[in-house]
Amino acid sequence: MGDPSPKARVEELRRLIAYHNDRYYREDAPEISDAEYDALFRELLRLEEVHPELSGPDSPTRRVGAEPVAAFGTVVRTVPMLSLQNAFSDEELREFDTRVRRFLRSRDVPEDAVDRLGYVAEVKIDGLAVELSYEEGKFVRGATRGDGTRGEDVTANLRTIRDVPLAVPAGGAPGGEDPPVVFEARGEVYMEKDDLAALNRGRERSGESVFANPRNAAAGSVRQLDPKVTASRRLRLWIYGTGRIEGAGFASHWEELALLSRMGFPVNRDGSRLCRGIGEAVDFYREMERRKESMPYEIDGVVVKVNDAALQRELGEVSRSPRWAVAAKFSPDRAETTVEDIVVNVGRTGAITPVALLSPVVVRGVTVRRATLHNQDLIDEKDIRVGDRVLVQRAGDVIPEVLSSLSAGRDAPDRGPRFRIPERCPACGAPVERVPGEAAHRCTGERCLAKRKEALRHFVAKGAMDIEGMGTKIVSALVDQGMVTEPADLYRLDRETLAAMERFGEKSADNLVRAVEKSRQVPLSRFLFALGIQHVGEHLSEVLARHFGSFDALRNAAEEDLTKVREVGPEVARSIHACFASPERNRAVDRLLREVTPLPPPVAAGKASGKTFLFTGTLRMPRARAREMVRREGGTVATGIGRNVDYLVAGDQPGSKLAKARGLGIPVLTEESFLAMIGGRG
Repeated sequence: MGDPSPKARVEELRRLIAYHNDRYYREDAPEISDAEYDALFRELLRLEEVHPELSGPDSPTRRVGAEPVAAFGTVVRTVPMLSLQNAFSDEELREFDTRVRRFLRSRDVPEDAVDRLGYVAEVKIDGLAVELSYEEGKFVRGATRGDGTRGEDVTANLRTIRDVPLAVPAGGAPGGEDPPVVFEARGEVYMEKDDLAALNRGRERSGESVFANPRNAAAGSVRQLDPKVTASRRLRLWIYGTGRIEGAGFASHWEELALLSRMGFPVNRDGSRLCRGIGEAVDFYREMERRKESMPYEIDGVVVKVNDAALQRELGEVSRSPRWAVAAKFSPDRAETTVEDIVVNVGRTGAITPVALLSPVVVRGVTVRRATLHNQDLIDEKDIRVGDRVLVQRAGDVIPEVLSSLSAGRDAPDRGPRFRIPERCPACGAPVERVPGEAAHRCTGERCLAKRKEALRHFVAKGAMDIEGMGTKIVSALVDQGMVTEPADLYRLDRETLAAMERFGEKSADNLVRAVEKSRQVPLSRFLFALGIQHVGEHLSEVLARHFGSFDALRNAAEEDLTKVREVGPEVARSIHACFASPERNRAVDRLLREVTPLPPPVAAGKASGKTFLFTGTLRMPRARAREMVRREGGTVATGIGRNVDYLVAGDQPGSKLAKARGLGIPVLTEESFLAMIGGRG
C-alpha cells in the first residue's frame, strides 16, 4: 500500500499534472481527456485549500501551461496570459456570479454597479492560444502561451496564417481609429473540422501519423521549425482580447471586441453574446452545447467574462486565473469502453485499415460500436490490444477513434497479444505489403473483391456518378454474383437480370435501370471524381475539368503540365499521371467511355460565369443541387471562405463563415436572392 497522507497525494497529483501538461502543451499529444485532467487539477486545488502548508510557488495550480521549447526563441511578456478557472454546469456558472458579486461588495463597489453586472459570453475554441504584438500598427512578433509569462517565438509561422493582419494602418479601420502605439492581440489558432479531415487523409496517403483532433493539428502546425509546413495547412484565427496596450483603452470587453473587429482582426461576433446577467450567459452556454456538433470548428465550452473593464480591474486575479472570467466546459466528448476485437477493412486503393470493435458506449449522444485505429504504427505506439479498456473520442462528424489504451503500461498479465496486420488480405488472400515511406499496408491482389466493391461504391456515390438506389448491399451482391467487375458493367445491366436477383422486385429493377441510364451523361468534374484517382477529390476534380476542358486533354497531359494547374502539386500530378499511364486502367476507362459521356464545363457565359460561390448553413434545397446550379451557369463552388469567394449564400444557422464573409466585405445572399440571380426556383 502507498502512503495515504495528503502530502503524498499532493506530490503524486503534481507529478501527474506536470506530466500531462508536458504531453498537452509541448508534445501536442495528450494522453487523457480534458475532463480527466480537470478532475486531477480540482483534486489538487481542494487539497491545497484544506492543507495550505502544502501549497507553494512551484505548484501547477500557480502556473499556466508548460515551459517553452528551447528550439524556439523565447518571448517574455509583461502582461501574463493567464489560464481560466473552470465550471462544469449551470449551477457552477451561477456560483461564479455569486463569487464575483460577493467580492465586489467586499471592495465597497456601489450596489447599483453590482446590480447592473453584465457579462460577455464567447464560445471557447479548442485550439492553440497565441499573442500577436504590434508596434505602430505593424505585426512584429507572435508567441504561444507557454507558461503564461514566457512563450515560444513563432512569429514566422504566424505570418503564414491569412487571418493574421500584418499591418493595421493609421485610420485604416472603418471607424477611422488609429491603432494603439503598442498593443498585443490575443486569440486562438484553430483548424476547422473539414480541414482536419482533409489534412489527415493526405497524411494517411503519404504514410504519416494522423492528428487526433483539431487542437493537436493546430498546435502541431504552429509549432513547426519550418514555416513552410505551417503555410501548407489551413489554419485560422479568432481574436478574443488584448494584453499590453498603450495609446487606447476600453470601457468594456464588448467595446474592446468591437474595436478589434473594426481594426481588421477576426473576432467571432456570431460566437459571442452580450448578456445582461448570468441568466443570459447560462442560456448561451446551453444553446452552444446544443449547437456544437453543427459548428465547423471544435468548441469545448463557453468563456464568460465580466463586461465592465473597471470592474475587471477591481476584481483582479488570483494565482493563475482572473477572478472576472470563467470557462464553462461542456460534457466530455470522450468515453471509456472495452475493445472486444480488432478487425481490418480493405479500401478501394487496397489500404488495410484496422478497426476496433467496442463494447457499445454513448459519446456525445451517439452509440459508438466501432472506432478506427488508422494503421499498425498507431496501434504499436498506443499499445492497443483486444480486451483493453480504452478512451474513445467522437468529434463532430469525424469517425470515432481510439485515443489511448488505459491498460497499456500497467501490470496486467492477462492482456491479450499484440495485434498485427495480417500478411494476407482477408478478402482475397493476396499478400499484404507495406509501401516504403507509408504507414498504410495494402493488398496487392489485382482482382481483390473488397477493393473492387469499394471502388464501385465510390463510383456510384453522390458527387460522383450519383446512381440513385445503387447502395452498398446492391454493389456487393452484383460483384459477388459476377455480374459486375468494373464500372462499365453497370451500364450493361438489364431489367430482367436485376429483377431475378434475390430480394429484388420488378419495380426496384425498373428504378435502378432508369438511374443508371440517367448517369450516362455526366459533368466532366463528376466523372473525374468517380474514377477514384488518388488525391483527387470533388473540388480538385472541378478545378481539373475547368482547366483542361475535356477528358482527353487531361488524360494526355504531361506531368509538368499538371503541376501548372492551380492547387495541383508534384505529388498529385504524379498520382494523376500514373493513373493514366497504366495500360490496364486505360483499357477500363476506354470501355467506360463507350457507355458514358463526360460533358465539358459550359463555355458560354452563364449567369454565374467567372464567379465563385460558397454555401453555409441549412438550405431548403439540397446542397448538391445548389452547387450544380452554379456549375451549370459557369460558376465555381469554393470549399472555404477567402478573398477568392464572390458570394456567400447563407441558409439557417450559417456559423462562422458568415462573420468571416462580412469581415472580408464579401456579399451575402439569402437562398431566395441566390435563386433570383441564378434563375432557378428552388
